[in-house]
Amino acid sequence: MAFPDRTTAGYADRRHAGRVLARRMSGLELTDPVVLGLARGGVPVAAEVARALKAPLRVCVARKIGAPSQPELAVGAVTAEGPASYDPHLVRSFHLDERTLHAACERERAEARRRERLFQRGEPVPLAGRDVVLVDDGLATGATARAAVRMLRESAPRSIVLAVPVGSPDAVAALRQEADEVLCVLQPVGFAAVGQWYRDFRATTDQEIHDILAESG
Repeated sequence: MAFPDRTTAGYADRRHAGRVLARRMSGLELTDPVVLGLARGGVPVAAEVARALKAPLRVCVARKIGAPSQPELAVGAVTAEGPASYDPHLVRSFHLDERTLHAACERERAEARRRERLFQRGEPVPLAGRDVVLVDDGLATGATARAAVRMLRESAPRSIVLAVPVGSPDAVAALRQEADEVLCVLQPVGFAAVGQWYRDFRATTDQEIHDILAESG
């Protein structure tokens, strides 16, 4: 894939990835868009997209539910409200079911609620009838993005565009069944982890998110 902005690792950092992503979105026709960054790592990316679209920026929270033996591997995800979303293949592979994952699910739901309160700025932005652009820093399993898209559907947006700088081809294909449009700049055949495509992939902090939201007005 031709990628004129490519660095050795793909992107210099999340802000750089957001600028590249924003350029790829320039041809989209969006009605009264609102940009939602998936906390935490998606927010710096989303800030660049929101700036380019001249759209409001808000934070969306979804929490992954990790496999008991591999907590970094998302077998599912949950938002502050609504049912959890699970990857049936991974759940079967680890011989799990919703009952055995219940405690982890509720723990992550409580954390999602806490973070929503932490990052909320003023009154919630209405989504009904608007084009919602959901942004993350990448798609590995796609679990958190799937949970977020399903939650956002409840707000009756005009459409949901999922936009990411890099993702697993399998995850991108699966999310096309959930979002109205999926825009992914890089879909490497040898994808292993989102972080391998960033030169700087340090964790985004709560303070950084607050600073970004303050900048966006």
